[in-house]
Amino acid sequence: MRSLSKPVTIINFIVVLLSLPTLTLSQCRDSCGDIPINYPFALDDGCGAPQFRRMLNCSTDLFFLTPSGSYKVESINYDKKTIVVYDPAMSTCSILQPHHDFLMTDIQSALIPPTSDTVFALLNCSIDSPVLNHYSYLCFNFSSHSCDELYGSCNAFRVFHMVANTTSPPCCFTGYDTVKFMSMNVLDCTHYTTVTNTDELRGIGPQDWVYGIKMTFAVPDSGCERCAMSGGSCGFDTETEGALCLCSSSSNYTRECAVGSVTAGVNCATSSIFLQSISVIVLIYTLFNLVFS
Repeated sequence: MRSLSKPVTIINFIVVLLSLPTLTLSQCRDSCGDIPINYPFALDDGCGAPQFRRMLNCSTDLFFLTPSGSYKVESINYDKKTIVVYDPAMSTCSILQPHHDFLMTDIQSALIPPTSDTVFALLNCSIDSPVLNHYSYLCFNFSSHSCDELYGSCNAFRVFHMVANTTSPPCCFTGYDTVKFMSMNVLDCTHYTTVTNTDELRGIGPQDWVYGIKMTFAVPDSGCERCAMSGGSCGFDTETEGALCLCSSSSNYTRECAVGSVTAGVNCATSSIFLQSISVIVLIYTLFNLVFS
C-alpha cells in the first residue's frame, strides 16, 4: 500500500497544481470600447492622476466631461499626447444646431487645452460683435480659407446668407482663448463650429474638414513608470490625492508594489501566486515522504 500511496499522491499534487486559477484583480478599467484608458486618464475614482479626476465617463461610448456638457471622445493618442472630442450638439457644414458655449474648468484649461491647430469658427456675428471691433485682432484666416467660403459651401450655413439678403454676415476664425473669456452672448454670434488639423486643410473645402476639438495633455511626473514596472496601476488616495501604486484591493504602496503582492492585472501577480503554490506543494510532499518512509 505504501508503494502506491506515493505515486497517487504525486499525481494528485500535479492535478491540483495545474488546476490552480490565475488570479488577477483589476482595480482600474483600462479601456472603454476600443479606446485604451492609460495614465493620466482613468474611469474609476482613485485611478490615474488626481488632476484628471472625473474627466472621463464610459457609458455606451467614452465622453469627456466639462461644465458645458459631455463630448464624445473620438481618439486618444498617448504618443502625441492628444485627445480628440466631438460635440454632438455642435453645428457643422451639414447640420445647424442651437448655439451653446464650450466651457472648461480652470484645471482643464490649464492641463488639457485645445491645440493651436483647432479653430473656432464664430458664425452669423453681429456688426457690433467685439471680435469685429475692439478685439478684431483675435480673428484670422487659416490655410487661406474665408467666411464667404464657409457660408457658400455648407448647406447648413447658407441660411445665414439668405437671411442677410445681401452680403454674407460676418464671421470670425479664432482660437480657444477667445471663447474661453467671452461667451457666445458676449461675442454676439449665433452659432459656432470647430475644426481640427487646420494646418493640413489648405485647398480642402469645408465639406471635407474634420469637425471636432483636439486637445493636448501633459503627463504628470509622479513616478508612475516605476509603479507600472512593478506590476501596479498608478493612482491616488481619494481623500488626500496623494500618489499611490495600486497593487491589490487591500494593498497599496506609494512607489511600487512589494514582492508577492497581488497586482492589478499583470503577470507578476500570477507568477507570485504560482511560486507560492509550488512551495506549499513541495512542503506537503516532503511531509508525506517523512510519514510514509
